[in-house]
Amino acid sequence: MTQLTTEKQQTLEQLIEEISRYEEIVSQWDKNQQVAVERLKEAIENLHKEALTRLIKTLKKEALPALKEAVQDELVYGLLRYHELIKPPTPPLEQRIQQALETVRPGLKSHHGDVELVAIQLPDTVEVKLIGTCSNCPASTLTMKQGVEQAIKTYCPEIKNVISVNNTVTYTGEKIESPFSSSQDAGWVALARVDEIPNGGILPLEIEGLKLILVRKDDIVKGYRNSCMHLAMPLDTGKVENGILTCLHHGFQYHLETGECLTSPGIFLEAYPVKRKQEKVLVKIA
Repeated sequence: MTQLTTEKQQTLEQLIEEISRYEEIVSQWDKNQQVAVERLKEAIENLHKEALTRLIKTLKKEALPALKEAVQDELVYGLLRYHELIKPPTPPLEQRIQQALETVRPGLKSHHGDVELVAIQLPDTVEVKLIGTCSNCPASTLTMKQGVEQAIKTYCPEIKNVISVNNTVTYTGEKIESPFSSSQDAGWVALARVDEIPNGGILPLEIEGLKLILVRKDDIVKGYRNSCMHLAMPLDTGKVENGILTCLHHGFQYHLETGECLTSPGIFLEAYPVKRKQEKVLVKIA
């Protein structure tokens, strides 16, 4: 058995070496000749794919166990995968959930937060927990809904419910009401501390159904509605670089210092008045 396996391996290596040798020869030809060879290769591969497709259909009807056994051979498996005639095995559910969480971690960690898997409740429910600053951030509900939940459902279509086990925090904002308040304070709400807003980045917030983003450069803070001027897509998932926010949905770009749309000049993000009281950032929403 060992000798037979060795002989098969040698034959396979010889075939691969021969293919590599001819590829090296073709790489020395001019472009037109290379194109002709590539078209010939595609035609032969299409012929082989059609033959393999018919073979698989017949074996599924007449000899399914034999087909399953044949697929165990790595060469047969690789060839069928190359022609996209079989799908790769689906990773376990927990592995796919962790892969989904990895996609949102960079954004969470940029705000000094993270997320962890707590439990899987079969058949269709996952429990997760936001940790760090994300656990009590005013935008945690938005983070969970548009970030974590969406990622998990993309990687795991069978999951219907994503539940946050964090203590529920309903953020209503801190109204400025004190013996020293004046009429000038009416409508202003304290939404965050300055150090909660990444320098050169954005902090998404939601209050009373209003979705905002706060942006900061050093000591300057500005606030805009979390809504791209193109189709009103959310901006908080966008990329910020050199003071430019790029909406990931359709690529529209905005200068965060002014709110002007660079993709369509003359259009501006909807701005909200912002002021500071010591380390608190206040936004006028009424």
